[in-house]
Amino acid sequence: MKAVIASCFLLTLVNGVLSVEWKHSAALDNNFLVLWTPGENDVMFEIQVKTLGYVGLGFTKDDDRVGADMVIGWVDNNGQLHLQDRHVKDASKDPEMDSSQDYTLLLGYENKTHTVLRFFRRYDTCDPRDLKITNDTMQVVWQYHVEEPVSAAGVLPAHGAVRGSRPLYLVQRDSQPRPSPRNQEVEQPLKTWDILNEQRRRVIDYIRLPMALDTLHWCRVLRMPNIDRKHHVVKYEPVIQPGSNDYLHHMTLYECRGDQAELEAVAKTSGSNKCYHASYQCNTIAAVWSLGSEGFNYPLEAGYPLDPYNGPRYYMLETHYTNPQMDAFISDSSGLRLHYTDRLRTHDAGILSVGIDPNWRHIIPPGQPEVVSEGHCISDCTGQTIPNNGINIFAVIMHTHQLGRKVRLRQIRSGEELPPIASDTNYNPSYQEYRKLQKPVRIYPGDHLVAECTYSSESRQAITLGGLATREETCLVSTLYYPRIELSLCYSLPSLPTVLHSLGIQMLAKNSTPVRIQEPPELAGMTLEDRLVSYDWENNFQNFQEATRGGTFKPLCSTSKGPLPGTDKLEVHYPRILRPYEEASQPCSKKPLRNKLSLLLSEDGDIGAPVDPDSDETNAVERGQLVRSKVSRSSDGPTAGSSSARSVSLALILTAVTMVVGAAFR
Repeated sequence: MKAVIASCFLLTLVNGVLSVEWKHSAALDNNFLVLWTPGENDVMFEIQVKTLGYVGLGFTKDDDRVGADMVIGWVDNNGQLHLQDRHVKDASKDPEMDSSQDYTLLLGYENKTHTVLRFFRRYDTCDPRDLKITNDTMQVVWQYHVEEPVSAAGVLPAHGAVRGSRPLYLVQRDSQPRPSPRNQEVEQPLKTWDILNEQRRRVIDYIRLPMALDTLHWCRVLRMPNIDRKHHVVKYEPVIQPGSNDYLHHMTLYECRGDQAELEAVAKTSGSNKCYHASYQCNTIAAVWSLGSEGFNYPLEAGYPLDPYNGPRYYMLETHYTNPQMDAFISDSSGLRLHYTDRLRTHDAGILSVGIDPNWRHIIPPGQPEVVSEGHCISDCTGQTIPNNGINIFAVIMHTHQLGRKVRLRQIRSGEELPPIASDTNYNPSYQEYRKLQKPVRIYPGDHLVAECTYSSESRQAITLGGLATREETCLVSTLYYPRIELSLCYSLPSLPTVLHSLGIQMLAKNSTPVRIQEPPELAGMTLEDRLVSYDWENNFQNFQEATRGGTFKPLCSTSKGPLPGTDKLEVHYPRILRPYEEASQPCSKKPLRNKLSLLLSEDGDIGAPVDPDSDETNAVERGQLVRSKVSRSSDGPTAGSSSARSVSLALILTAVTMVVGAAFR
């Protein structure tokens, strides 16, 4: 009986190691594929690289390789596996070996074309040489070579390594129950709605970027599909014309509830750069795509409603193009693809945007390592629109332009600041991906939300103002939630008295064009524009920040019917916080002694086994669950696998498991 149990245990463990359902993947270049699955305390990776030399994967907080935490591995000519925990100390030198080996090798092999390695590590290894993998955007670095080190010492070939880097969000665990025969929905074909910047009948209707401008906002109105009953959009994705990646910045789909005859007429055109017609009333967001995103899958309990009777019949796609080099003869037909079904989910989902209205009053002084701006969704707005049992935020997408470095969405309730709904202390403007929350966050009526953006303006010699253009700035956090409510935009803007006070201006002259300063006397006659340009930001920056935060701001709360009554005339102060939020700092736990299995699975004897650190915050913001079809398959080895592969992993695993099982029954 013991032998049978041992055999079953052996088979189960081997199958579990060899077959993994990967949650995420990224093609780092044409030859390097990385797959990963985050767990509660650690993350497992597999790298599949088209080379028979060494391969390397690492993590850093910025674009510089210095300080990168790397793992280097290869299969030598004897079929021996090598995996080494290293770090980059000098950009001109190869990664150096760590004294503490914190990556655990699970399997590896080599065939005629590829090297494959599977390994895992803790989020926090307690090793100062290892970068802690957090909920922030991580810069992933990689390198590989056609040759392998000549010895186990791991001296890398001197020249010829292929290197690269890109931002990724690594920490995203399943928030949905695992599919089973009981809870798995019957697969049904989804209908698709392509919302593109072109009339398919004529190529001439493609959008053409102007050669004299570096920014273009193009808007096209479309009628919803011909459906006879309510449907739910369950996912959407970008449809990017080949070659347009460098020019697309973001796309936003708005609901339009204006004059139906006027909308029908404009829907027959290919669009224009005049996006904001008051009569169109296109102000409620239905879908958002930003630079770096792959789209969004709704959770099983919610979907965006397409309702021909109670919802909008017209939508507007706003596309923000950027062309900093002013390349000539650029045309585009990109857009969004919505997948929808008549199999309705439990809840209608909506998008609530929190941030700063794009306006010149949003000022970012030049030459500063950190400038903090905040957009408020005040308690009066949530109090009038959110039901007593609240709404559930299940995902966010953060948006700034070029200067953004940190973004977080804060929540204040009755004078107490709760843990951030979303936070990225290493935000990268070129990677604006959806992030699903591990657990939905409840927002109640009367809650005050703050979209807080931290910018680095050290690269700018002049001030940066808020606006829609790429060189202007914005601060926006779009939250996906259910059940759907009327509130759609919840912005704020510094009041004019606050702006003037932050610039040391006491009074403006009346009826002057251009606008001139009247007081204080030493500034009398100076134009407001001159004051903005000539202000001594270096010596007065702290006063500016304090005046901006301590002054009043105007709330801008909008529904599909327009401004929320009673809020458009308000000027509000920063909410009083009696109990600030303080993030707990836990000491790193020591590593336990390695067991026989981890020692045997580690071909290099000093590779450590993982331990359980303190678990992540319940409401940690994690990368959107945007798993492409190629990732949903189980990985039984890469497509490059073959029977002639050089591998010791299976034999090693079988030996290790046999020893462990044998010891258990002696």
